Amino acid sequence: MKDNKNKVIVILGTTASGKTGLGVRLAHGLGGEIISADSRQVYKGMDIGTGKDLAEYEIDGQKIAYHLIDVADPKERYSLADFQKEAFAAIDDILKRGQLPIIVGGTGQYLEAVVENYKLSDAEPNKELREKLEKADIDEIFAQIKEINSKFASNINESDRKNKRRLIRYLEVLQASGGDFEPLRRPQESQYDFLMLGLTHPKEILSERIDKRLEQRLEEEGMVEEVQELNRNGLSFERLEEFGLEYKYISKYLKDELEYEEMKEKLAQEIKKFAKKQMTWYKRWEKRGRKIHWVEDKDDANNLIENFLGKNA
Repeated sequence: MKDNKNKVIVILGTTASGKTGLGVRLAHGLGGEIISADSRQVYKGMDIGTGKDLAEYEIDGQKIAYHLIDVADPKERYSLADFQKEAFAAIDDILKRGQLPIIVGGTGQYLEAVVENYKLSDAEPNKELREKLEKADIDEIFAQIKEINSKFASNINESDRKNKRRLIRYLEVLQASGGDFEPLRRPQESQYDFLMLGLTHPKEILSERIDKRLEQRLEEEGMVEEVQELNRNGLSFERLEEFGLEYKYISKYLKDELEYEEMKEKLAQEIKKFAKKQMTWYKRWEKRGRKIHWVEDKDDANNLIENFLGKNA
């Protein structure tokens, strides 16, 4: 059965691991197209802080097609269900044109929703609940989730635990499902055959890559100016901070809550912590049975891809 399934390559890894570059090089050699699995790259205007690196999508004058980048307004909510639906549509579109889908990303929840074919809750947004909780703080919302289902609450990861919008969604789904423990995650058999490639580097090298990239984005690419522009275009600092990391700490700097060097130092620390959390997510996924082949570069990936596709990468 597995041999009859359409093949899809997944490239995952931590921030600053070089996922995009590897994905584009593979797409160039294999006749592939990229599907981004990044929860912030879906938003328009958030280019530098999210690391879209759109200039990388061209090799030897050939532009590599990409999907699910710049598909949502940052003022609006883009859900996990939205991503899953559009990712499946992109995969099928790419396959129909005889190309190879290559999913590239670091958002574990997005990747799992597609690879594990989660049956996501179809609970409709509860406008009345959302308005009621708009003024509530995160701890109050989390307490309500815990009261309905303490086991579910204990399994919410730290990133989601600090995300008010996501907690509200969890709460409305739990209420609609009568307190079901896993309203958002019911794995199902997939119609695709996935090759999972994890891009990794030694801790010291990844730390250097993060520092170098942050310096470049702040000093050369205008990341502070990007956040200023988003704010001028009507995106509140409160909303910007919800996107975390670059948008959170630069917003604090622009509000005079942090000095520039302090902002830079804290941001570097938080990005490194985030990379560690991403790796923890992937390792936890492996423990649940998903095979991830860890590689350091394209050469490492070639044999795996050749065996998977039956041709040279």
